[in-house]
Amino acid sequence: MTRVSDTDRAFVLGIDGVPWTLLRDWIDDGELPAFRRLRDDGVATPLESTTPPTTPTAWPTIATGSRPDNHGIYGFQRLEADYTQEMNTSVDRERPAVWDLFSPAVVGNVPMTYPASEIDGRMVAGMISPSPNERFAHPDGFAEEITTAIPDYRIGLNWYDYAGEEDRFQVDLNSLVAARRTLMDRLMETDDWRLFFFVFTAPDRLQHLIWKEDVILEHYKQLDDILAEVLEYVDERDANLFVASDHGFGPISKFVHLNAILEQEGFLSRKERNAAGSSLAQLGVTKSNVLGTLKRVGIDEKRFIQSLPKGLVDGVAEQVPGDHGLYDVDFGDTIAFAHDPSYVYVNDIDRFEKGAVAPANVDAVKREPVSYTHL
Repeated sequence: MTRVSDTDRAFVLGIDGVPWTLLRDWIDDGELPAFRRLRDDGVATPLESTTPPTTPTAWPTIATGSRPDNHGIYGFQRLEADYTQEMNTSVDRERPAVWDLFSPAVVGNVPMTYPASEIDGRMVAGMISPSPNERFAHPDGFAEEITTAIPDYRIGLNWYDYAGEEDRFQVDLNSLVAARRTLMDRLMETDDWRLFFFVFTAPDRLQHLIWKEDVILEHYKQLDDILAEVLEYVDERDANLFVASDHGFGPISKFVHLNAILEQEGFLSRKERNAAGSSLAQLGVTKSNVLGTLKRVGIDEKRFIQSLPKGLVDGVAEQVPGDHGLYDVDFGDTIAFAHDPSYVYVNDIDRFEKGAVAPANVDAVKREPVSYTHL
């Protein structure tokens, strides 16, 4: 924050996935003058993120001031009793956000805010919004106003769709940031707010695909220019500025398949292949190969699957061999399993249809050691 006064106005600028050690060095080297002013005139320090330290969990914590076990959101999706996933939305947040309590408010691009809430003020939902539809913004008609004024506005970029196409990704990312800044500037045209909460998620998208310090620095120079604008804006309005991130970032040196570890340690059982599955495996037809083929011919996996009847998808997925956390696990004989990148579940009989662990034994399962010698 730039300074603390007795003003009742606050501007929160969110930056998703800040690599603090890099940012600190760039500030010291004079590469980011606005960030340097922020640090020198205010307070700057690394803070502990949520557990797990992920975007869908941490932003609701920042917005509500409560832990995930209180606000109820642990990921983009939640696991149902039949082991399928449902998207978490703003409706699933179990605690009020600061914009529900501090009004009038302007809220833009905060993850996990779709559908936009009917707050006293204006809201443009962020990550997990399916499209700029009528539920994407509040009040009524504001979504159409945005798409008309900013025709190239996008919710976000799927960085994994750009593997091997880094140059194209950077062009699209720059366009995304420019449109996002135009939205922020449009929202800043009003002075009718006590809280202004706006998030830039582009750094997280960039760093997932490209971990090159020179490329990341150029992106943060764009953010530094945005921050300079915000600093001037809050100074003119005597508002306190808070710049926050949901989690840090760093290079990835190793991938770990959690279900493979759980299987090796005896916590998870894989389904036995039937004759059809065995034949497909011998022919090299596996889930990963099928999905890889779809990608090579330019077919979006998620859209393709969503366009088919669920019964058909389930039927094919049950037959084609692979390592899917839903279709290839024998849940009736599984103690613990992983679903999504980093979430491990105890197969509690009170929670899951094919549970194998009594509630009284759940804590004991959590305490069982797992060997990592095979990594």
